[in-house]
Amino acid sequence: MSKADAAAADAKLDPEMGVAGEKVVAAKGAEGGPAPRKVAAEEDPRLRWAFVRKVYCILALQFALTAAIAVVAWAVHPIPRFFATGSLAAWLVYLAILLCPFIVMWPMLKYREKHPVNLLLLGLFTLCESVAIAVCSSTFFGKVVLQAAILTAVAVIGLTIFTFWAARRGLDFSFMGPFLVASLLVLLAYFIIQICFPLGRAGMTIYGCIATVVFSGFIVFDTHELIKRHTYNEYVIAAISLYLDVINLFMAQLSFSA
Repeated sequence: MSKADAAAADAKLDPEMGVAGEKVVAAKGAEGGPAPRKVAAEEDPRLRWAFVRKVYCILALQFALTAAIAVVAWAVHPIPRFFATGSLAAWLVYLAILLCPFIVMWPMLKYREKHPVNLLLLGLFTLCESVAIAVCSSTFFGKVVLQAAILTAVAVIGLTIFTFWAARRGLDFSFMGPFLVASLLVLLAYFIIQICFPLGRAGMTIYGCIATVVFSGFIVFDTHELIKRHTYNEYVIAAISLYLDVINLFMAQLSFSA
C-alpha cells in the first residue's frame, strides 16, 4: 500500500476530515495525476451528512448564545433605558456595538480555514453580533420579540425542509445567486433612503416585506450551498452565512412593529 492510499484510509476514519481530506486529495493527485474534486452526488453521503451536522451544531450554539444575551438585555431594564435617552454617550456606544461585528468579520474570513483560530474568531463574531441584536431587540416589547422569533423559526424550519427535499430531487438553486445579490443592493438602497427620508410606518412595513422575501431566498440558497457546494473545511463560511440569514430575517420581522 502506498503512502497516499494509507493516508486516504486514515482519512476515512474521520467523516469530518476537513483540511486533512484536502491534503489527501492533493497527495493522490501528485502521485497519480490530477484528482478532480468530487461533486456532492459522487462523494460518500456519510461525509456530507457529517459536515451538515457539524454546521448545524455550530449554528445551534450561535443561536443559543444570541438568545441568552438578548434575554439578559431585555430583562435588565437600565440597558434599554440608557439607549432610549438618545444622549451622545448612548449614540456612541450604539455605534461602537454596531461596528464591532464588521471589525471582527475581516480576520474571521481571512482565517476561516485555520483551525482553531477560525472557531475562536467565529465565537467572537457571534458574541459581537449577539450584543448588537440584543440592544436592537431590547427596545421592543417582549411579546413583539417573541412573535418575531416564532415567525422566524417557522420560516427557517419550513425553508430548510423544503431545500433538503428539493436537493434530494435534484433541484439546483445556484442560479439564485445573482438575483439575491441584486435584491440585497436594492434593499440596502431602500434602507438608506428610509433613514434619510423617513416614510413612517408604511415605509418600514414595505422594507420588512422586501427583506423577508430576500432573506428567505438567501436561506434556501445557502442551505443548498451547504448540501451541494461547500467543502469539508468551509464549515465557518457555511455556518456564518446561515446565521446571518436567520438574524436578518428576524430583524425583518421586528421591522413590522417599528
